[in-house]
Order: sequence, then structure tokens, then C-alpha cells
Amino acid sequence: MEFMVFMILLLLLILVPIFFLFHHKSYNGQLPLGSLGLPMIGQTIGLLKAMKTDRVEKWIQERITNHGPVWKASLFGHPTIVLHGPAANKFIYTCEGLTNTQPPSLSRIFGPKNVMELSGNDHKRVIAAIVSFHKVEVLKQYVAKVDEESRHHLQMHWHGKHEVQVQPLIKTLTFNIICSLLFGIERGPKREKFLPLFHDMVKGLLSIPINLPFTKYNRAIKARKKLVPMLIHLIHEKREALKEQNEQGDPHEDLITSLLSIRDDNGSTMMSEEEIIDNIIAVMFAGYGTTSVLVTFFIRLLANNKSIYSTIVREHQEISSNKVLEEALTWEDLTKMKYTWKVATEIMRVNPPVALSFRRAKQDIEYGGYIIPKGWQVLISLSMTHMDDSIFQNPTMFDPTRFEKHAPSPSPPPFSYVPFGGGPRMCPGVELAKIETLAMIHRLVSAFAWELIKKDEPFKRVPMPEFDHGLLVQVKPLKETMVSCEA
Repeated sequence: MEFMVFMILLLLLILVPIFFLFHHKSYNGQLPLGSLGLPMIGQTIGLLKAMKTDRVEKWIQERITNHGPVWKASLFGHPTIVLHGPAANKFIYTCEGLTNTQPPSLSRIFGPKNVMELSGNDHKRVIAAIVSFHKVEVLKQYVAKVDEESRHHLQMHWHGKHEVQVQPLIKTLTFNIICSLLFGIERGPKREKFLPLFHDMVKGLLSIPINLPFTKYNRAIKARKKLVPMLIHLIHEKREALKEQNEQGDPHEDLITSLLSIRDDNGSTMMSEEEIIDNIIAVMFAGYGTTSVLVTFFIRLLANNKSIYSTIVREHQEISSNKVLEEALTWEDLTKMKYTWKVATEIMRVNPPVALSFRRAKQDIEYGGYIIPKGWQVLISLSMTHMDDSIFQNPTMFDPTRFEKHAPSPSPPPFSYVPFGGGPRMCPGVELAKIETLAMIHRLVSAFAWELIKKDEPFKRVPMPEFDHGLLVQVKPLKETMVSCEA
């Protein structure tokens, strides 16, 4: 078996360069500068090293300096064109000649039918089904549920503690909210079975797609294989529950129920079982990763910036003063947290949870005087425009006011700020992420003060930011505003 794997890899090492060598000849110098490097590996290891030291921006800038704003590389097993600038961002998110195909590792873990892989009518059909669950009028009913999960989490994992690791705890909280809202799974053993599989899948998202034992990619694929039967069982349970209710129950009870309930004009379900599984996994990753990273960075910022902390506390004290003890948050409460969301918006500019965005050319496309060949990946780095001083004044300075309507600095051009994508590829989960973030921060600042144990604790991207020690903080309860919650 090992000999067979070795021979396959050796064959790839021989044939892939030959394919690229002859395939490139037809473009007669129309490809941008750069290098594809070793087949399958290319510059992947260099990029992964940059991600682990949070130097992706520097890594890309060095190649822009050498090759210009459009250059070629080989990343995660595929030849890739890397682009830079607002025009490139717009191109990535709006060009119909690009599909949303992800790197092979990400595609295999999410599944081929996830919305990021679809295009044309299939993309429109599936995204419409997902968006129906994420509409504001639907999400309003989940504010109290998110708030209840947050209060329970703080009671179980923060109260009575002197030190906590913030990032693992916020991941757990976010995961529990996702389980409740997407799966309809309440607290208990069933939830706990999902979490370790989910962690293994996250670690393999951006990895070299060689399925050898003991690799992150291999562990992620095995985790998906274990997760899928669990999701199938859950889908069957939800389908039977709908039949018992004669399909008259609340179609927005959770995302799975919502997707099973949606019908086309002929009365047929709009999504197959495979589509539901792949998209549940994709949405789970999106909601879990972005929100947990955002809240973790938020907590670090409040420990480091006393001025912003004081303003945030005042905003939330004003909201609490109009509520009785333990009264649940409402949608109206969240709409009053305007400064809090401006701070969150600036956090995502400086440290976007997702640093890279991939697409795939479904035909030869001309861009910037070059040809992007059919089948090649196209890549942008979000932080390259977020930290561009020609777009954002003093980009290294943290300034929540830059997103105000009457900010002194000029508004950034469209597609300059893209933590949630843009255009028709805007993430449908923006409002859910907002609800989670605002509810979590409200409960945290209302119950605790905290200090960083390691002031400059570093983090790496694997592929999302991970603090080396989980962001250790010393916790101090605010007794006058402490809330209790039944375990």
C-alpha cells in the first residue's frame, strides 16, 4: 500500500510539470509573472508558514513588489492567480466567469454541494433557501435564545474562575449557539459528539490535499465521514417531525427544519439531502469561525484599550438600566448597541477572521492585461485592502469612528472592506454573526472585568487566528451587575 502511494506521488511529480509546461505554451506570455514551484506543493508551505506567524500581508506584499499586483503561484494543489486591490475584490465577488470553487482540501471537507462550490441557478436556488433562514424578521426570534446560551455559558465556565482561556471558551459558546439554531440540538450528550469531529475538520481546512495517514487532511476527511451519518440521522428525525405536524409546524425552528420545509412551485423540496448536509457543514463553519474569532479579538481589545472599554460599558449599562435582572435581551436592545458594532467592524478590518478568498475560473478570463486560464484558482487577501494606506487613513491605527457616516476621513471605495464578501457573494450569515457578537459582549461587560495575563500573546492562522495560549485572562466579577442563570 505504501509503495503504491509512493508511486502515485512520483507519477504526479513527473506528469504535472509536463502538463503545465505544455499547457502554458498556448498563452504566449499572457500569464502574469511568478512561479508555480514544485507540483502539488508549489508555494503552499511558504504561505502556511506566513499564516502561522500572521505575516500573510507581508508574504503577499513581497510578491507584489517582485511581480506586480497580478501574479501566479501554485497553492493548495492548484495553479493560482493572485490579485490585489478593490477592483480585484469586485472581480472576485461579481465575475460570472468565476465559480466559488474552493481549494481541494476545503472542498472535500465541506462537500461538493455546498453553496461556495455552486454557480448559476444552483447557487441562486441554494442561497435563497439559506437566506430565508437568515432574514432579519426570522432571526429576531432567536435573540433570546442566543442570550440564554450566553448567560448559561458564563455561569458554567466563567463565574467562580480566576483565570480563563478565552478563545476555547468562546468557541464552545459559539458552537453551542450554532447547534441550537442550526441543528435544533439542545444541551446534552448529542451536542458533545459533534464538537471533536468539528475541531478535526477545522484543522484540515487549508492543508496540502494528500490523503496520507496522520496528516491534518486525513484526520479532517475521517471526521467528515463520521459526521455525515450523524447529520443524516438528524435530517431523518426532522423530516419525521414535520410529517407528524402535517408540515404545519414552524418552518424556522432550526436551519435543517427550514431547509426541509422550503418547497418550489411544484411542491417539491428545493434541496436534496446531500445539499442539506454539505450546506449545514459550510454554514456551521462560517458561523462558528468568524464569530468566535471576532469575539476573542474583541475581548483582547477591551483589555488593552481603556477608552474604548469605558465607552462600551456605558452603552451597555444604559441598556441594562432599562431592564430587570435576568430579563432577556431583545432585538430592540441590540439596535441600541451601535458603538459596539462599530468597534466590531474595525476589529474585522484589522484582523479579518477569514484572511483569504478563493475562486476558480470556469473559462479563460482576461484581467489586467493577463489571461486567467480555465480551471485555475483566483485568490485575494482581505487584509491587503483593509490595511492599504491609500484606502484607509492611518490603517494601523484602531479607529471605530472611521465607519461613521460623518467620519473626517473619506469613505473607502466599494469592495475595499470585505470581511463578509461582497456583491452576490455576500455571506448570508452577517446578521446572525452580529446578533451573536452583540449578545455575548453585552453579557461579558455586564458581568466581568478582565486583564490579559500575557499582554502580547501571539496568534497564528490555522487557517483562522488561534492564540498560542488561548488568550489567557484574569477574570474579576462585577458583583453589582452579576447575573445568575440556572445551569
